[in-house]
Amino acid sequence: MITNRVQLRPEIAALAPYRQGAPADADAFKLSSNENPFEPLPSVREKLSTHSINRYPDASAYELRTHIAARFGVTAENVQVGAGSVAVLAQLISAAAAPGDEVVYAWRSFEAYPLLVAATGATSVQIANGVDHRHNLAAMGAAITASTRVVIVCSPNNPTSTVVTDSEFREFMAEVPENVLVVLDEAYREFVTDPDAVRGETLLGEYPNLVLLRTFSKAYGLAGLRIGYAVGPEYVMDAARAVAIPLSVTELAQTAAIASLEHEDELLERVRRINAVRDRIVVGLQGQGWDVPAPSGNFVWLPTGAVTNWAAEVFRTHGIVVRALGVGLRVSVGEEESVEKLLRAAQEVVTSRENEAAPATLD
Repeated sequence: MITNRVQLRPEIAALAPYRQGAPADADAFKLSSNENPFEPLPSVREKLSTHSINRYPDASAYELRTHIAARFGVTAENVQVGAGSVAVLAQLISAAAAPGDEVVYAWRSFEAYPLLVAATGATSVQIANGVDHRHNLAAMGAAITASTRVVIVCSPNNPTSTVVTDSEFREFMAEVPENVLVVLDEAYREFVTDPDAVRGETLLGEYPNLVLLRTFSKAYGLAGLRIGYAVGPEYVMDAARAVAIPLSVTELAQTAAIASLEHEDELLERVRRINAVRDRIVVGLQGQGWDVPAPSGNFVWLPTGAVTNWAAEVFRTHGIVVRALGVGLRVSVGEEESVEKLLRAAQEVVTSRENEAAPATLD
Protein backbone atom coordinates (compact mmCIF):
# COMPACT_ATOMS: atom_id res chain seq x y z
CA MET A 1 0.00 0.00 0.00
CA ILE A 2 1.30 3.46 -0.89
CA THR A 3 1.29 5.64 2.24
CA ASN A 4 3.03 8.74 0.90
CA ARG A 5 0.71 11.67 0.32
CA VAL A 6 1.12 14.90 -1.59
CA GLN A 7 2.55 17.53 0.72
CA LEU A 8 0.04 20.31 1.28
CA ARG A 9 0.32 23.54 3.22
CA PRO A 10 -0.62 22.52 6.78
CA GLU A 11 -2.73 25.61 7.42
CA ILE A 12 -4.79 24.79 4.33
CA ALA A 13 -5.08 21.07 5.06
CA ALA A 14 -6.42 21.94 8.52
CA LEU A 15 -9.23 24.10 7.11
CA ALA A 16 -12.76 22.89 6.61
CA PRO A 17 -13.84 23.89 3.09
CA TYR A 18 -16.67 26.34 2.58
CA ARG A 19 -20.05 24.64 2.55
CA GLN A 20 -23.10 26.30 1.09
CA GLY A 21 -26.55 26.15 2.64
CA ALA A 22 -28.13 22.69 2.70
CA PRO A 23 -30.59 21.82 -0.07
CA ALA A 24 -34.28 21.33 0.62
CA ASP A 25 -36.71 18.57 -0.28
CA ALA A 26 -39.35 19.30 -2.89
CA ASP A 27 -41.98 20.05 -0.23
CA ALA A 28 -39.68 22.23 1.90
CA PHE A 29 -38.35 25.77 1.64
CA LYS A 30 -34.62 26.35 1.25
CA LEU A 31 -33.86 29.36 3.46
CA SER A 32 -30.23 28.50 4.02
CA SER A 33 -28.40 30.36 1.25
CA ASN A 34 -29.72 33.97 1.15
CA GLU A 35 -30.99 33.42 -2.37
CA ASN A 36 -33.51 35.63 -4.12
CA PRO A 37 -36.77 33.64 -4.38
CA PHE A 38 -37.70 35.34 -7.66
CA GLU A 39 -36.62 34.09 -11.06
CA PRO A 40 -34.68 36.55 -13.26
CA LEU A 41 -36.83 39.08 -15.10
CA PRO A 42 -38.19 37.93 -18.50
CA SER A 43 -36.19 40.75 -20.11
CA VAL A 44 -33.01 39.37 -18.56
CA ARG A 45 -33.76 35.81 -19.62
CA GLU A 46 -34.46 37.01 -23.16
CA LYS A 47 -31.02 38.59 -23.39
CA LEU A 48 -29.41 35.34 -22.30
CA SER A 49 -31.16 33.33 -24.99
CA THR A 50 -29.30 35.19 -27.74
CA HIS A 51 -25.82 34.18 -26.61
CA SER A 52 -23.70 31.27 -27.77
CA ILE A 53 -21.18 29.72 -25.44
CA ASN A 54 -18.49 28.58 -27.86
CA ARG A 55 -16.56 31.86 -27.62
CA TYR A 56 -14.59 33.31 -24.76
CA PRO A 57 -16.10 36.22 -22.84
CA ASP A 58 -14.62 39.71 -22.74
CA ALA A 59 -11.95 39.11 -20.14
CA SER A 60 -12.03 42.74 -19.01
CA ALA A 61 -15.85 42.94 -18.77
CA TYR A 62 -15.42 46.45 -20.12
CA GLU A 63 -19.04 47.10 -21.09
CA LEU A 64 -20.32 46.05 -17.69
CA ARG A 65 -17.60 47.99 -15.88
CA THR A 66 -18.59 51.06 -17.87
CA HIS A 67 -22.22 50.68 -16.78
CA ILE A 68 -21.22 50.29 -13.14
CA ALA A 69 -18.74 53.17 -13.30
CA ALA A 70 -21.43 55.53 -14.58
CA ARG A 71 -23.59 54.75 -11.57
CA PHE A 72 -20.81 55.53 -9.12
CA GLY A 73 -19.40 58.55 -10.91
CA VAL A 74 -16.03 56.92 -11.57
CA THR A 75 -14.21 55.47 -14.57
CA ALA A 76 -14.25 51.88 -15.75
CA GLU A 77 -10.69 51.57 -14.45
CA ASN A 78 -12.05 52.07 -10.93
CA VAL A 79 -14.21 48.95 -11.26
CA GLN A 80 -13.22 45.30 -11.08
CA VAL A 81 -15.59 42.43 -11.88
CA GLY A 82 -15.29 38.86 -10.67
CA ALA A 83 -17.14 35.56 -10.39
CA GLY A 84 -19.16 36.78 -7.42
CA SER A 85 -18.13 39.41 -4.90
CA VAL A 86 -16.30 36.72 -2.93
CA ALA A 87 -13.99 36.17 -5.92
CA VAL A 88 -13.19 39.88 -6.07
CA LEU A 89 -12.53 39.89 -2.33
CA ALA A 90 -10.15 36.96 -2.78
CA GLN A 91 -8.31 39.02 -5.39
CA LEU A 92 -8.06 42.03 -3.09
CA ILE A 93 -6.77 40.02 -0.15
CA SER A 94 -4.30 38.17 -2.37
CA ALA A 95 -3.06 41.47 -3.78
CA ALA A 96 -2.54 43.05 -0.37
CA ALA A 97 -1.72 40.31 2.15
CA ALA A 98 1.01 37.69 2.35
CA PRO A 99 2.48 35.37 5.00
CA GLY A 100 3.25 37.41 8.12
CA ASP A 101 0.52 39.95 7.36
CA GLU A 102 -2.83 40.29 9.13
CA VAL A 103 -6.42 40.74 7.98
CA VAL A 104 -8.91 42.13 10.51
CA TYR A 105 -12.64 41.43 10.37
CA ALA A 106 -15.61 40.94 12.69
CA TRP A 107 -16.75 37.54 13.87
CA ARG A 108 -19.17 36.15 13.27
CA SER A 109 -19.23 37.41 9.75
CA PHE A 110 -19.15 35.83 6.29
CA GLU A 111 -17.94 32.23 6.56
CA ALA A 112 -15.60 32.58 3.58
CA TYR A 113 -13.44 35.30 5.16
CA PRO A 114 -11.19 32.92 7.16
CA LEU A 115 -10.71 30.72 4.10
CA LEU A 116 -9.75 33.61 1.83
CA VAL A 117 -7.24 34.92 4.36
CA ALA A 118 -5.70 31.49 4.99
CA ALA A 119 -5.29 30.92 1.25
CA THR A 120 -2.86 33.85 1.09
CA GLY A 121 -0.88 32.65 4.09
CA ALA A 122 -1.89 35.74 6.06
CA THR A 123 -3.32 35.62 9.58
CA SER A 124 -6.95 36.29 10.48
CA VAL A 125 -7.61 38.69 13.35
CA GLN A 126 -11.22 38.10 14.34
CA ILE A 127 -12.97 40.70 16.51
CA ALA A 128 -16.10 39.57 18.32
CA ASN A 129 -19.35 41.33 17.53
CA GLY A 130 -20.97 43.27 20.35
CA VAL A 131 -23.86 41.96 22.42
CA ASP A 132 -26.15 43.68 19.90
CA HIS A 133 -24.69 41.42 17.16
CA ARG A 134 -23.13 44.44 15.43
CA HIS A 135 -19.52 45.15 14.48
CA ASN A 136 -17.38 46.50 17.30
CA LEU A 137 -15.54 49.03 15.15
CA ALA A 138 -13.63 50.49 18.10
CA ALA A 139 -12.15 47.08 18.87
CA MET A 140 -11.46 46.44 15.19
CA GLY A 141 -9.60 49.74 14.94
CA ALA A 142 -7.61 48.96 18.09
CA ALA A 143 -6.58 45.61 16.56
CA ILE A 144 -4.84 47.26 13.62
CA THR A 145 -1.07 46.90 13.85
CA ALA A 146 1.92 47.49 11.63
CA SER A 147 1.23 44.01 10.20
CA THR A 148 -2.36 44.78 9.18
CA ARG A 149 -2.89 44.92 5.44
CA VAL A 150 -6.67 44.58 5.06
CA VAL A 151 -9.73 45.31 7.20
CA ILE A 152 -13.11 43.95 6.12
CA VAL A 153 -16.31 45.65 7.27
CA CYS A 154 -19.50 43.80 6.35
CA SER A 155 -22.69 45.88 6.32
CA PRO A 156 -25.27 44.40 6.46
CA ASN A 157 -23.30 41.77 8.27
CA ASN A 158 -23.70 38.18 7.18
CA PRO A 159 -25.05 36.32 9.19
CA THR A 160 -26.41 38.75 11.82
CA SER A 161 -28.09 41.13 9.30
CA THR A 162 -26.99 44.20 11.29
CA VAL A 163 -25.55 47.40 9.83
CA VAL A 164 -22.74 49.81 10.53
CA THR A 165 -23.97 53.38 10.62
CA ASP A 166 -22.55 56.12 8.45
CA SER A 167 -21.23 58.05 11.45
CA GLU A 168 -19.64 54.94 12.95
CA PHE A 169 -17.90 54.10 9.70
CA ARG A 170 -16.58 57.63 9.20
CA GLU A 171 -15.21 57.70 12.73
CA PHE A 172 -13.57 54.35 12.08
CA MET A 173 -12.01 55.44 8.80
CA ALA A 174 -10.57 58.53 10.45
CA GLU A 175 -8.50 56.21 12.66
CA VAL A 176 -7.37 53.67 10.05
CA PRO A 177 -3.92 54.31 8.56
CA GLU A 178 -4.15 55.18 4.86
CA ASN A 179 -1.80 52.34 3.94
CA VAL A 180 -4.32 49.76 5.20
CA LEU A 181 -6.91 48.61 2.66
CA VAL A 182 -10.48 48.79 3.97
CA VAL A 183 -13.06 46.70 2.13
CA LEU A 184 -16.68 47.64 2.78
CA ASP A 185 -18.61 44.48 1.88
CA GLU A 186 -22.12 45.61 0.89
CA ALA A 187 -23.43 42.44 -0.72
CA TYR A 188 -26.89 43.09 0.75
CA ARG A 189 -26.98 46.88 0.39
CA GLU A 190 -30.15 46.99 -1.71
CA PHE A 191 -32.20 45.52 1.14
CA VAL A 192 -31.21 48.22 3.64
CA THR A 193 -33.94 50.61 4.76
CA ASP A 194 -32.21 52.06 7.84
CA PRO A 195 -31.55 55.74 7.00
CA ASP A 196 -28.53 55.81 9.31
CA ALA A 197 -26.76 52.89 7.64
CA VAL A 198 -23.50 53.47 5.83
CA ARG A 199 -23.85 53.94 2.09
CA GLY A 200 -20.66 53.14 0.26
CA GLU A 201 -21.41 55.29 -2.76
CA THR A 202 -21.35 58.42 -0.57
CA LEU A 203 -17.82 57.65 0.60
CA LEU A 204 -16.02 57.24 -2.71
CA GLY A 205 -13.36 59.88 -3.20
CA GLU A 206 -13.17 60.68 0.51
CA TYR A 207 -10.95 57.79 1.56
CA PRO A 208 -8.04 56.77 -0.68
CA ASN A 209 -7.79 53.32 0.95
CA LEU A 210 -11.46 52.33 0.63
CA VAL A 211 -12.93 49.72 -1.74
CA LEU A 212 -16.65 48.93 -2.04
CA LEU A 213 -17.72 45.36 -2.68
CA ARG A 214 -21.12 44.47 -4.17
CA THR A 215 -22.83 41.62 -5.97
CA PHE A 216 -25.52 40.71 -8.46
CA SER A 217 -26.29 37.48 -6.60
CA LYS A 218 -28.78 38.79 -4.04
CA ALA A 219 -31.07 41.68 -4.98
CA TYR A 220 -30.56 41.06 -8.71
CA GLY A 221 -31.20 37.33 -8.49
CA LEU A 222 -28.16 36.17 -10.48
CA ALA A 223 -26.58 33.89 -7.86
CA GLY A 224 -26.33 31.02 -10.32
CA LEU A 225 -24.32 33.08 -12.80
CA ARG A 226 -21.71 34.22 -10.24
CA ILE A 227 -20.93 37.89 -10.79
CA GLY A 228 -19.94 40.67 -8.42
CA TYR A 229 -17.78 43.76 -8.46
CA ALA A 230 -15.60 46.19 -6.54
CA VAL A 231 -15.21 49.96 -6.85
CA GLY A 232 -12.09 51.69 -5.64
CA PRO A 233 -8.75 53.29 -6.53
CA GLU A 234 -7.50 52.35 -9.97
CA TYR A 235 -4.14 51.01 -8.76
CA VAL A 236 -5.91 48.72 -6.28
CA MET A 237 -8.27 47.48 -8.99
CA ASP A 238 -5.29 46.89 -11.27
CA ALA A 239 -3.67 44.77 -8.56
CA ALA A 240 -6.89 42.76 -8.22
CA ARG A 241 -6.99 42.28 -11.99
CA ALA A 242 -3.40 41.07 -11.94
CA VAL A 243 -4.18 38.17 -9.59
CA ALA A 244 -7.62 37.32 -11.00
CA ILE A 245 -8.21 34.02 -12.76
CA PRO A 246 -8.47 34.98 -16.45
CA LEU A 247 -11.82 34.62 -18.20
CA SER A 248 -13.63 33.57 -15.01
CA VAL A 249 -16.66 35.84 -15.56
CA THR A 250 -18.80 34.38 -18.33
CA GLU A 251 -20.38 36.37 -21.12
CA LEU A 252 -23.79 35.17 -19.91
CA ALA A 253 -23.12 36.65 -16.49
CA GLN A 254 -21.93 39.95 -17.93
CA THR A 255 -24.96 40.19 -20.21
CA ALA A 256 -27.39 39.37 -17.39
CA ALA A 257 -25.79 41.94 -15.12
CA ILE A 258 -26.07 44.70 -17.74
CA ALA A 259 -29.70 43.77 -18.45
CA SER A 260 -30.44 43.77 -14.71
CA LEU A 261 -29.01 47.26 -14.35
CA GLU A 262 -31.12 48.42 -17.27
CA HIS A 263 -34.27 47.07 -15.56
CA GLU A 264 -33.27 47.95 -12.02
CA ASP A 265 -36.61 49.55 -11.11
CA GLU A 266 -38.40 46.24 -11.64
CA LEU A 267 -35.81 44.39 -9.59
CA LEU A 268 -35.94 46.86 -6.72
CA GLU A 269 -39.71 46.48 -6.61
CA ARG A 270 -39.03 42.81 -5.91
CA VAL A 271 -36.63 43.86 -3.16
CA ARG A 272 -39.43 45.86 -1.56
CA ARG A 273 -41.64 42.76 -1.65
CA ILE A 274 -38.90 40.69 -0.02
CA ASN A 275 -38.48 43.36 2.66
CA ALA A 276 -42.23 43.25 3.33
CA VAL A 277 -41.97 39.50 3.95
CA ARG A 278 -38.92 40.13 6.16
CA ASP A 279 -40.93 42.61 8.24
CA ARG A 280 -43.74 40.09 8.69
CA ILE A 281 -41.24 37.50 9.87
CA VAL A 282 -39.66 39.87 12.38
CA VAL A 283 -43.00 40.94 13.83
CA GLY A 284 -43.97 37.29 14.21
CA LEU A 285 -40.68 36.32 15.84
CA GLN A 286 -40.78 39.24 18.24
CA GLY A 287 -44.32 38.28 19.20
CA GLN A 288 -42.97 34.86 20.17
CA GLY A 289 -40.34 36.44 22.39
CA TRP A 290 -37.31 36.12 20.13
CA ASP A 291 -34.53 38.68 20.59
CA VAL A 292 -34.00 39.33 16.89
CA PRO A 293 -31.48 41.95 15.79
CA ALA A 294 -33.16 44.46 13.48
CA PRO A 295 -32.41 42.89 10.06
CA SER A 296 -31.13 44.87 7.09
CA GLY A 297 -30.30 42.00 4.74
CA ASN A 298 -32.61 39.47 3.11
CA PHE A 299 -32.22 37.24 6.16
CA VAL A 300 -32.73 37.26 9.92
CA TRP A 301 -30.50 36.05 12.73
CA LEU A 302 -31.80 33.86 15.53
CA PRO A 303 -29.32 33.65 18.45
CA THR A 304 -29.89 30.06 19.56
CA GLY A 305 -26.61 29.56 21.39
CA ALA A 306 -25.87 26.05 22.61
CA VAL A 307 -28.99 24.51 21.07
CA THR A 308 -28.33 25.74 17.54
CA ASN A 309 -28.09 22.33 15.88
CA TRP A 310 -31.21 21.08 17.65
CA ALA A 311 -33.12 24.22 16.66
CA ALA A 312 -32.07 23.78 13.03
CA GLU A 313 -33.49 20.26 13.13
CA VAL A 314 -36.78 21.59 14.52
CA PHE A 315 -37.01 23.95 11.56
CA ARG A 316 -36.20 21.11 9.17
CA THR A 317 -39.05 18.98 10.52
CA HIS A 318 -41.36 21.87 9.65
CA GLY A 319 -40.09 22.02 6.08
CA ILE A 320 -37.75 24.97 6.63
CA VAL A 321 -34.05 24.49 5.88
CA VAL A 322 -31.93 27.12 7.67
CA ARG A 323 -28.20 27.72 8.10
CA ALA A 324 -26.78 26.68 11.48
CA LEU A 325 -23.71 28.79 12.25
CA GLY A 326 -22.26 27.84 15.59
CA VAL A 327 -24.21 30.10 17.92
CA GLY A 328 -27.25 30.94 15.85
CA LEU A 329 -29.45 30.33 12.86
CA ARG A 330 -29.41 32.42 9.72
CA VAL A 331 -32.81 32.28 8.09
CA SER A 332 -33.20 33.69 4.59
CA VAL A 333 -36.31 35.55 3.52
CA GLY A 334 -37.96 33.35 0.93
CA GLU A 335 -41.35 32.90 -0.62
CA GLU A 336 -44.37 34.38 1.13
CA GLU A 337 -45.72 30.86 1.48
CA SER A 338 -42.77 29.96 3.74
CA VAL A 339 -43.64 32.43 6.49
CA GLU A 340 -46.31 30.37 8.23
CA LYS A 341 -44.09 27.28 8.39
CA LEU A 342 -41.14 29.35 9.54
CA LEU A 343 -43.05 30.95 12.41
CA ARG A 344 -44.57 27.64 13.43
CA ALA A 345 -41.10 26.13 13.70
CA ALA A 346 -39.78 29.15 15.61
CA GLN A 347 -42.67 28.86 18.06
CA GLU A 348 -41.85 25.20 18.70
CA VAL A 349 -38.26 26.13 19.52
CA VAL A 350 -39.45 28.77 22.01
CA THR A 351 -42.07 26.52 23.58
CA SER A 352 -39.66 23.59 23.93
CA ARG A 353 -37.10 25.76 25.64
CA GLU A 354 -39.70 27.24 27.98
CA ASN A 355 -40.85 23.73 28.88
CA GLU A 356 -37.23 22.57 29.21
CA ALA A 357 -37.82 20.06 26.43
CA ALA A 358 -34.86 21.33 24.42
CA PRO A 359 -31.41 19.83 24.97
CA ALA A 360 -29.10 21.74 27.29
CA THR A 361 -26.21 21.75 24.81
CA LEU A 362 -25.37 21.14 21.19
CA ASP A 363 -24.90 17.47 22.03
